[in-house]
Amino acid sequence: MDTRFLGIPELTEAPSVAVVVDVMRAYTVAAWAFAQGAEKIVLAGSLEEALALKARNPDWVALKDGPPTPGFDAVNSPGLLRSIDLGGRTVVQKTTAGTVGALAVKEASLVLCAGFVVAEATARLLRTRGCGSVTFVVTGEDGRADEDLACAQYIARRAVGAGTDADEFIRRAGESRAAAELTEGVRQGVHPDDVALCLELDRFPFAMVATLEEPLMVLRPCAVP
Repeated sequence: MDTRFLGIPELTEAPSVAVVVDVMRAYTVAAWAFAQGAEKIVLAGSLEEALALKARNPDWVALKDGPPTPGFDAVNSPGLLRSIDLGGRTVVQKTTAGTVGALAVKEASLVLCAGFVVAEATARLLRTRGCGSVTFVVTGEDGRADEDLACAQYIARRAVGAGTDADEFIRRAGESRAAAELTEGVRQGVHPDDVALCLELDRFPFAMVATLEEPLMVLRPCAVP
């Protein structure tokens, strides 16, 4: 498999296959949303779009980064989201980097969104599809976020069937700037368990596939045999 690891600003053209990685916390949160019963997640391009979608669909659940905000139902925290029943609901998600990365590659033929919690399922789907060329979008810090790069590198190795010990990759993520900011309270809208939840390996058995359903980018869970 030919792999590239790019930050969002480095995406000059749509790749054929993209894996968008946001460990802390967008795609850990998305996985938890599906585990809590969400049917689909609409990835919004802006806070205004998220609020407009919520206004048109009052039963949808809107969430964002940061502290609780009027108009939004939840924040981008796996620790807080895990107590919410989302059975059959549609979630609208807008985050600083994760949703931006997915929208940047919306023209790709296959877009997967991932974190450690769905790493093996994501790698298995890449193997099942026989993907020869994969671009990993490292969303955090314009491509420099080590938690996202570590997760992307781990998935890339697992995708080619390499017997890879995850401990070193998870250690890197746990020592990342994002993990420190979440632990130290630099970021708002945080639960004390968020970092630990983001570092759980293969918590969920599904991959997450984003497809362009004009005009929206929609994320859904995908069972992988």
